Amino acid sequence: MRDVFVEIRSPHQKPVPSAGAGVPFPAIVSPAIELDFRRFRESLREEKPRLESLLRSSGAVVLRGFPVSTATEFDGAVEAFGYEELPYVGGAAPRTNVVGRVFTANESPPDQKIPFHHEMAQVPEYPSKLFFYCEVEPQKGGETPIVLSHVIYERMKEKYPEFVEKLERKGLIYTRILGAGDDPSSPIGRGWQSTFLTKDKITAEERAARLGMKLEWMEDGVKTIMGPIPAVKYDESRGRKIWFNSMVAAYTGWKDVRNDPVKAVTFGDGTPLPAEIIEDCLKILEEESVAIPWQKGDIMLIDNLAVLHSRRSFNPPRRILASLCR
Repeated sequence: MRDVFVEIRSPHQKPVPSAGAGVPFPAIVSPAIELDFRRFRESLREEKPRLESLLRSSGAVVLRGFPVSTATEFDGAVEAFGYEELPYVGGAAPRTNVVGRVFTANESPPDQKIPFHHEMAQVPEYPSKLFFYCEVEPQKGGETPIVLSHVIYERMKEKYPEFVEKLERKGLIYTRILGAGDDPSSPIGRGWQSTFLTKDKITAEERAARLGMKLEWMEDGVKTIMGPIPAVKYDESRGRKIWFNSMVAAYTGWKDVRNDPVKAVTFGDGTPLPAEIIEDCLKILEEESVAIPWQKGDIMLIDNLAVLHSRRSFNPPRRILASLCR
């Protein structure tokens, strides 16, 4: 990229199917000249159209080797893009606000894997873009694998046409039981007070209703019922269908003292999902995924419509921060 940024290659990248030769997934960009943080922020504003073009063709862009060493600087880098922030309302992951529009990524224990999902695909209002930032490089593991959602749709449609047809017709229902407070031992441990950003049940019900979510209050928490909600969407900007859901994540990962993952997601008519197809979908996601090992200072920008992401288990320390944009 002219003068300031240059694309580099990694052995972990894959070509983007049907995108022509030379389009890698993800794109990786590094500085072509020496930069301080102020100049880096200015260059992000200047080169935003080029970065967005890379994002559109590749689905994800990694900014590597730039002078971003703190959460505050990451916040400044996100702001330089000029995207509107999306409040984290309705999401499941336990998170903590760090500074400005920056939060911790999922705080569940390091031995737990987080399955593939689109961020907040289980609610109607979801981010269009995600930023991740590596503040502390993992000692071992801890990658954030990513996979192109149109590739998953095409492979599932080819292998399980009847299942995908029913999925497109019926959609999905997501069910989750929340306590009042956050449970950091669970990958879906966000309590209802954090989920709806209130301690008032009536306000929580109003905010849930705006999402199309039903609440059933229990003695020690609340059951949330979301759906039916589409599991496949049409990406108008790219002219293709995409696999846009948290089906595998819910079915294989929404497990804690309150939740049974098999009951966490069903077809939109309430019928159970076929376990063997879900397990095979998980294998396909892994086969098609790319996992770039984190380096301190890395920023990964993800198009949330085009790409699913996950998290591998790791040996601490590791600290990945995140920011969500409309």
